[in-house]
Amino acid sequence: MNYLTHHAEKRTQQRGIPKLVIELLQRFGKRTYDHHGGVIRYLDKAARRAVEKYIGTHAFRRMHEYFDAYLVEATDSGAIITCGHRYADLNTHYKP
Repeated sequence: MNYLTHHAEKRTQQRGIPKLVIELLQRFGKRTYDHHGGVIRYLDKAARRAVEKYIGTHAFRRMHEYFDAYLVEATDSGAIITCGHRYADLNTHYKP
């Protein structure tokens, strides 16, 4: 698992996202660049199937509340900057 910044550790705790979910996002999450020096990782349909295969159907069904989780990594160091829950589609298009 990559290094979590102090900010990311606080957000992980505040938002109730377990370390296991962070690890699954890093391992299976789809990567999208945010055009601000970060990489967003989230679970799309293919990633969810991979997670289900990896942890098993029973555990997968119990984790449904975390399927909307995402994290942001720095592109240069790979450190996790923040994490949260998606309530809308990710804004991955560049808008200056």
